[in-house]
Amino acid sequence: MRRSCFVLAAVPAVLAQAVSEAPPPDLAAAPAGSARTASGMASRVLRPGQGTRPAEDSLALVHFSGWSLDGKRVLHSDRNEAPPHLFLTHLMPGMREALLDMQEGELRRLWLPEALAFNGARGRPAGALTLDLELIEVQPHPSKAPADVAGAPGDAQLLKSGLAYKVLRPGTGKEHPTRAHRVNVHYSGWTTDGKLFDSSLMRRESAGFKVSDVIPGWIEGLQQMVVGERRRFWVPEKLAYRGERGKPAGMLVFDVELLSMYK
Repeated sequence: MRRSCFVLAAVPAVLAQAVSEAPPPDLAAAPAGSARTASGMASRVLRPGQGTRPAEDSLALVHFSGWSLDGKRVLHSDRNEAPPHLFLTHLMPGMREALLDMQEGELRRLWLPEALAFNGARGRPAGALTLDLELIEVQPHPSKAPADVAGAPGDAQLLKSGLAYKVLRPGTGKEHPTRAHRVNVHYSGWTTDGKLFDSSLMRRESAGFKVSDVIPGWIEGLQQMVVGERRRFWVPEKLAYRGERGKPAGMLVFDVELLSMYK
């Protein structure tokens, strides 16, 4: 039995106005003054954003609620969990079109005709869809190696062990995992020539394991993180696979996001 569990239950204060569970009063039709696109989508900005815009192949961290025209909520993310990590290339057309025009921190309401929603896909909600969509963060496609993949930059933190890291996003948690904790993470790993050799994001499934069961560099690095945090690690070979047959050799670079921890 899990004796304690910590999950990503909050996002920065700027995102406090959040996606609603209840159907909006303008569910049935976009009000006058709503923006309209040639594809047939209507939208309203409920909260402007100030951050990065996604590219066609970006990974987007989003929260969302969607309703059919009878007011039934037919799809949604769980705001008590880490936001879903979604590739734009895998989304319904209307969601993808909207995200390409949004900025991090933005919240929009979308009115999607069926052709821009599930378009008659078997087992999916039929008809038009009204969707509240919140863009929390944009990340590059894992196949695109970081610019600093060849070596830790001058502003990275270097530990006595030789492990180097940079905090890419601060976390919301207050406790750090120990070797005895189990954790769930998203991660991508590259060799120093920029080759992606592993990524939970590409599998579209987070990875779960006991902290003590991974390579030494991860054991050390994870114990310094908190839930919600994302870090880049430069792991020297002595803290990585140490010449193990069939494993990537040399220094390895990992982006790691700590989604949850428990005992």
